[in-house]
Amino acid sequence: MDVRLVAAVADAQLNVAEFCRQQRISRDTFYRWRRRYREHGLAGLEMRSTRPNSSPRRTSLEVEDVVVLLRKELLEMGSDAGPGSIQWHLGRRRAELGVVRVPAEATIWRILTRRGFVIPEPRKRPKSSLRRFEASAPNEMWQTDATKWTIQIGQVEILTFLDDHSRRVARSRAVLTATTDNTWETFLEAVAVCGLPSGVLSDNGLNFSGRLRGFEVAFEINLRAGGVRPITSRPYHPQTCGKIERFHQTLKKWLAKKPMAADLDELQTQLDEFVVFYNTCRPHRGIGRVTPQERWDSRPALVNAGHPLP
Repeated sequence: MDVRLVAAVADAQLNVAEFCRQQRISRDTFYRWRRRYREHGLAGLEMRSTRPNSSPRRTSLEVEDVVVLLRKELLEMGSDAGPGSIQWHLGRRRAELGVVRVPAEATIWRILTRRGFVIPEPRKRPKSSLRRFEASAPNEMWQTDATKWTIQIGQVEILTFLDDHSRRVARSRAVLTATTDNTWETFLEAVAVCGLPSGVLSDNGLNFSGRLRGFEVAFEINLRAGGVRPITSRPYHPQTCGKIERFHQTLKKWLAKKPMAADLDELQTQLDEFVVFYNTCRPHRGIGRVTPQERWDSRPALVNAGHPLP
């Protein structure tokens, strides 16, 4: 209905109920518009914002500024900077940052949206459609993979072993190229830190497995001899090793913020620094926003007796 019709009949004698039925409006609406017209004339019939005059519960500008500064700080160091990560760091550093009450994750999201940091994305595949699995205890199963990275001497590879249950990184090592020998050496270094796992999940890279080619590589033979079950993912299905794939994505994001390493030794120094940060200082969304080390410490690790497997 054109609200000017209300103005036209505002001073006339009419059946308000019948008029409202014809115009399909409520009587409350009619009287509200008529009151505005009598008080302000046609100007009172202009559309008005429904925003309240004040928002006493809105987060203060000071806290919003802290949220923005913390997001920039996390981005500069190559760490996750979503609402959940920001909330976690605010909770750990509230005294340092001068925050009395930590905002809810949804509130932080609204702050970032208001400040122009959130860019709408196309609708993603719902997580409920994915089949997830997780080892029930530390050292029940590890995931491993090798990923490429470029330093000043050229392209090299990074080998990593990660506990499936806690997401704790047992070892991340820089090598010129991943071979079955240095993969086994890296595995032994990981065992020295975390103990012997019951199984190791990998893709079908030749340094890990020769199953698809009809033979076994030394890494598989050594695992079975040590009582560790070698498991390989389905070809062309990286989701099976999704935890280690996601770790390498996070690692590369962090390395990209660092100066390019001159050689393997310098890259290894960067990897060791990141592993400490990842295991002890970064909340992990996949395990309830605790650190991998906290998840590892929350329950006893399985003990593998090391009896050879057939």
